[in-house]
Amino acid sequence: MGTADLACASLEALAKRPGFQIVAVVSQPDKPRGREMRLHPTPVKELAESLSLTILQPDKARHPDFVETLRSLKPDLIAVAAYGQILPKSILEIPSHGCLNVHTSLLPKYRGAAPIQWAIIDGEHETGVTIMKMDAGLDTGDILAQQRTPIDPKDDAQTLHDRLATLGGNLLVRTIPQWVAGDIKPIPQLAEGMSYARKITKEDGRLDWNLPARVLWNRIRGFTPWPGAYTHFSPGGIKPVLLKIWQAEPVLLHGKPGNVLAVDESGIIVGCGENSLRILALQKEGGKRMAAADFLMGHKLQAGTQLGSGEPPA
Repeated sequence: MGTADLACASLEALAKRPGFQIVAVVSQPDKPRGREMRLHPTPVKELAESLSLTILQPDKARHPDFVETLRSLKPDLIAVAAYGQILPKSILEIPSHGCLNVHTSLLPKYRGAAPIQWAIIDGEHETGVTIMKMDAGLDTGDILAQQRTPIDPKDDAQTLHDRLATLGGNLLVRTIPQWVAGDIKPIPQLAEGMSYARKITKEDGRLDWNLPARVLWNRIRGFTPWPGAYTHFSPGGIKPVLLKIWQAEPVLLHGKPGNVLAVDESGIIVGCGENSLRILALQKEGGKRMAAADFLMGHKLQAGTQLGSGEPPA
């Protein structure tokens, strides 16, 4: 059971592993996207189709008809990764070996919807994946296996997502045989060290230049690629234009928060509440992503310009 890109690595790992028989793949319904609002399959559905697997797409997993369909398949185990719906007790009780979830944090830290992003935003030096036996709570089930990985200063949410997806798929296929054989003793999650990674909104991407440069640097990395960290500037005093910040680095320079302190081919230095940020790559609303030096060739962004205010992206 999976929907997003993150789940594809787990499905692929299961499909390649000898001895596993995937009786069905469950994913969210196709959703309209783009200007023409055409229906698009989920990443997991696309992969399942390429593997010629049976695909089920209930609107709601807890619907009695779907629960009966799932029960009729008589699965020994259900693997879940980034499915997007909370599973009811009626499903959790179907497989004899339970439902195992691939969660991209070291539980009990970062339960919830956005563990990858918040680990970066909070300045963590490492994270990992957890294989958990699901219960009726939100990421509260017993821990069966974990694997750690460092968070590199060059990581953003996309690079860390891709690494954790692969780690999770590999850990899942190693854990299942051991779990089924009775070689793993489940470890209950402790309340100590528990934290919650809430869902991210577009508004979260707005940069508050009064914050320290390192905090903003972490937020830029954590919000790349979505929703993207952003600010605004007003060229010539006209209506504020949105600037999405793709890449930056902290620098030891002091100045007024939000004020452009220096502009050269190495980047755009902006004052923060503590130290400054050098913007290395950015994107003007309606434009394309480019290096700061290329951006400056076509835009009058000078030292002394004040950044901030404006509306979030549509």
